[in-house]
Amino acid sequence: MASGAKTRTKTRVAILISGRGSNMVSLIAAAEAADYPAAIALVLANRPEAPGLVLAKAAGIPARAIDHKTFPDRETFDAALDAELRAAGIELVCLAGFMRIFSSGFVAAWAGRMINIHPSLLPLFKGTHTHAQALAAGVRLHGCTVHYVVPELDAGPIVAQAAVPVRPGDDPASLAARVLVQENRLYPAALALVAGGGARLEGERVVFTSDAAQADGALRSL
Repeated sequence: MASGAKTRTKTRVAILISGRGSNMVSLIAAAEAADYPAAIALVLANRPEAPGLVLAKAAGIPARAIDHKTFPDRETFDAALDAELRAAGIELVCLAGFMRIFSSGFVAAWAGRMINIHPSLLPLFKGTHTHAQALAAGVRLHGCTVHYVVPELDAGPIVAQAAVPVRPGDDPASLAARVLVQENRLYPAALALVAGGGARLEGERVVFTSDAAQADGALRSL
């Protein structure tokens, strides 16, 4: 390193999960690289039985559950979640199969600092059962999207997308498996852009603030 050069501090990231944490595992693995701009500092689940908690702990990541069923309403659960994130010094939140809708106050508090991965090419097929939706619609391309979280469900500005062909004979399970491969590749690349300052939310659109060719190449290399 050249004399006087400064080492960039990694962005402290929390991952929120509800289940097995497949995308969580891909993010943790990516963050092990010395030059990756994010550090996975915390994993939280809203379900104590979420298998991903075990995987996170095995990777040496602080991980715990905040059971949403023990709270009287959405707002009090979100307040507890917010408190945990702030206590851990979290700067950026990644949703990875987190099956909860947030209160408007929580989304506002983390605006521009919370991203999600959704298993469709948004704005197509919002909500759940996206692979069945894609097959029913007869589309020839399906995929996944990383986007900023806004109050409207699955409607935030898009950071990155990856597509897969829909093959004759596909069923929801086979299509989901092929999309998941791309999810596990796309999310780490998209997080790197956001955590490293290469992309940011401005109003209702994502602006790539680093060299445009570098940002585009990072995603095209998937």
